[in-house]
Amino acid sequence: MNIWEKLLKDYLIYLKIERGLSNNSIKSYSYDIQKLIIHINKYNGKLSLKKCDKQFMQEFIYNISKKINSRSQARLLSSLKSFFNYLIFEGYNKVSPMELIESPKIVSKLPDVLSFKEIKILINNSEKNKDFGIRNSAIIETLYGSGLRVSELINLKLSDIQYDEKLLLIHGKGNKQRLVPLGSICELKINNYVDNIRNLKKIKKNSNDIVFLNRNGGKLSRAMIFNIVKEAQWKSNIKKNISPHTLRHSFATHLLENGADLRSIQIMMGHENITTTEVYTHLDTKHLSKTLNKFHPRK
Repeated sequence: MNIWEKLLKDYLIYLKIERGLSNNSIKSYSYDIQKLIIHINKYNGKLSLKKCDKQFMQEFIYNISKKINSRSQARLLSSLKSFFNYLIFEGYNKVSPMELIESPKIVSKLPDVLSFKEIKILINNSEKNKDFGIRNSAIIETLYGSGLRVSELINLKLSDIQYDEKLLLIHGKGNKQRLVPLGSICELKINNYVDNIRNLKKIKKNSNDIVFLNRNGGKLSRAMIFNIVKEAQWKSNIKKNISPHTLRHSFATHLLENGADLRSIQIMMGHENITTTEVYTHLDTKHLSKTLNKFHPRK
């Protein structure tokens, strides 16, 4: 193990213990820094921290930018800046070679959103799965009805459901917790699945408290959730480019369309910064046009 591989190992431990990042976030950082290490290994891994200067990093970024799009470039630069700032923090370096290196400008692509009619069709068709229809419809209802991320859904526990208060306790990014309202339809579907399907299964010991289970009584994977949504999309003949995250986008957009304020949506979505939530104001153009036509004196 050369010095760079050791530094990466220490950095990943720091991300997990000190910053409390999820495994998926840590994997993304690792993937990005590995690109730099592969480039460094062209120098037999003997490139010192001192020689890894701004000129070296600019050369690396120039070469890698030919192979990845602007969004991936921006993420890579963000990871590298974080890594070199960590090295300064730990006393390995005095300055960062990433200083004054700018990220590429990204053209924001607004996510696809389903209409309420499409949501209902999707949920209805998810029920048509012969073996897992009750579970799958409860999953899609929960993704849309509470705006959960996939990682939050697969880790949702029975003990997180607060029936008296009609709330879900969600463990989000960076181990941050938030409370999300539990709608009546979502509650009915979860209860139907738990009472009539889940509780009749032989459940694996480490999944005793997990709400949604696979055929073997264990926790579902992210890929399985993606497949559940895609199967329902295929049965519904919906031509949009959708994923489980589309249901989360639709949750936020429909709240905004029906008069919810951005701050409330931010809290329910678990967005650290409200600027992340503000993307939904751009999605809502149809609703804004209706509002103008209804309320403005010069229509």
